[in-house]
Amino acid sequence: MLLRRKLRTTLALTVTLAAALVGATKGSASTARAEEGPPRERQLLFYNHAYGVFDRETADAVEHSPYLRKFADFEVRTTTGADGTTWTGRYLKGRETYLEIFGVGDVPDTALGSAGLAVSTERDGDLATVLERLPELGVTDPLEFRQTRDFGDGVPVPWFDGVFTTDQYDAFGTWAMEYRPEYFADPRGKTEPPSYPGDVGRERYLPDVYRDRLMRDVTSVRIAVTARDLENSVPLLRAGGFDVRPTAGGGVVADRGGTTIRLDAVPRERVGLRQFTFVLNEAVKKRHVERLGHSTLTVGPGARAAWDFEEPRGTGAGQPSGAARQENRH
Repeated sequence: MLLRRKLRTTLALTVTLAAALVGATKGSASTARAEEGPPRERQLLFYNHAYGVFDRETADAVEHSPYLRKFADFEVRTTTGADGTTWTGRYLKGRETYLEIFGVGDVPDTALGSAGLAVSTERDGDLATVLERLPELGVTDPLEFRQTRDFGDGVPVPWFDGVFTTDQYDAFGTWAMEYRPEYFADPRGKTEPPSYPGDVGRERYLPDVYRDRLMRDVTSVRIAVTARDLENSVPLLRAGGFDVRPTAGGGVVADRGGTTIRLDAVPRERVGLRQFTFVLNEAVKKRHVERLGHSTLTVGPGARAAWDFEEPRGTGAGQPSGAARQENRH
């Protein structure tokens, strides 16, 4: 891993973290495709996954929920990354997008309320174009890194290349990533064959188990972040082609690419992941409400669902971290 040791502790976790979906036909979202044309005229980055760090009650309720195993392609997994760094997450995976739920203690040195957002490319080489755009957006010294994955046999494989705009953050970070061809070529990854030349997309990376579940994809994510973390995130979203607009409360909404990203500016003690919304594979007739610790998942009626999270409780939420301790995980 090219990140310094202190950079490896929280941020990119697969972690939920492609394309222009939003809109459902028979409950399914329109799938975003890697568009043709020069990079300047097309979207380069798409929502991949996001994660949040919650109290143990919420994390344990998610981990042991029978309903979530019917709702999504659900997995609890401990992953070993670069230099032996490990993290344990609860993953809900869709066709192209996913999310991760962590409890306090699941990720080293990561406080309650911490969160992260990964945006990724669909075409090999587009991350280089994103890097070329960053200086004109005020980012002169981006932090580039490579993550590896160990499948448990002690033989790591290059996983993805990534970039942060800075190594300084409060409790949230956004990073861009591009899956490595070595990972797709490794049979241990169980990925799909390419759909077009240069395909490094999200749909190829994720399994097709979602077809037998309700959840198809993430349509929006809302995260409360500090003003500094917001400022550090916006250039990367703009470089990737998102349409970033200010909100009345001082935050931003980023559209384009299928999944709407909303970042609300708040004091540090109020940071945290607030909501996911989903499109389902099929419409459900009745509304189902599932209480999971300090969060509520509401499914239907129709082909939509929303998962709302309460503000973090207890001490330690969003504690200052100095240099970024965020690492890309999946």
